[in-house]
This record gives sequence, C-alpha cells and structure tokens, in this order.
Amino acid sequence: MYNKATLIGNLGADPEIRAMPSGDKVATLRLATSDTWKDKETGERKERTEWHRVTVFNQNLVRVIEQYAHKGDRLLIEGAIRTRKWTDQAGVEKFSTEIVLENFNGEVRLMTPPQRSAPSQDDYGSTRSREGSGERRPSSGAGGGGRPPYDLDDDIPF
Repeated sequence: MYNKATLIGNLGADPEIRAMPSGDKVATLRLATSDTWKDKETGERKERTEWHRVTVFNQNLVRVIEQYAHKGDRLLIEGAIRTRKWTDQAGVEKFSTEIVLENFNGEVRLMTPPQRSAPSQDDYGSTRSREGSGERRPSSGAGGGGRPPYDLDDDIPF
C-alpha cells in the first residue's frame, strides 16, 4: 500500500512553528492550490482554490521552513494523507484531513524564485547581490550561485 500526496501551492500565511514537550519542533502550514478552467457555456475563466493543512515533524525540514518559508512562497510538498478525529469544545466530533511529513518521509521544496536584494560585500571583499530579502534563501557556496567567491578578470580568449 502507498499513501503519498504531492502538492504545489502557495503559503497562505507564515508557517506556524511550535515546540512539543520533547523539545522537537512542529511546523504547520496553510497551503493553497488552485485550478483554473474556461466555462464551456459562458467562456468565462473560472478558478477554484483548495486549502490544505500541512504538518511537518521532520526536524531538518522544520528548520528549513522556519528559516526560509514565508507567506506567498510557492512550495512543493510531498507527504502522507492523514485523517484524524477530534472533539471540539462543544463536544461535537469532527474530522480533519491533512498532509503529514513524518521524521523519515516527505519533502519540501521552495519553488519561489529568489529575489535580489541590494549588493553587499561577501567574505572576500567582492560586491555581489545576495539572494532573498534578508538572507531568505540558502545559497550554494561562499559566493552564491555556484561561482567562486572572487572575480576572475583574465584575458582568456574563450
């Protein structure tokens, strides 16, 4: 048997990060996915938005979400569909369906393109534009973008 859901959507609010009694953190996300289509009768463009509750228990993913994910960001989420039964304050039984990322399964990908902020000096004195507003996005190395952290201004003919 296989229980896996994959969603690509936008965060409707900043992630909610809570600490459990054990000290581990849990991230709760509100993810909006949308379908658009053209009405056959009227030709009018229609849209339907679904809201999904996502709960992340994987500590590495929680750290990434806490540091880099913000309202409006586009995310790819892979996890398991879980339905739980609970009783509200009035004693009425209710059901909630959510996407759950446990400790050893699930994936989160930040898909929002990095925004460029004002140039700043890196550790090597070179001025570059950093990714994200306030170091929001992880970079791939000391200089970012996979390039060396220094400028090569050689007269190489190729």
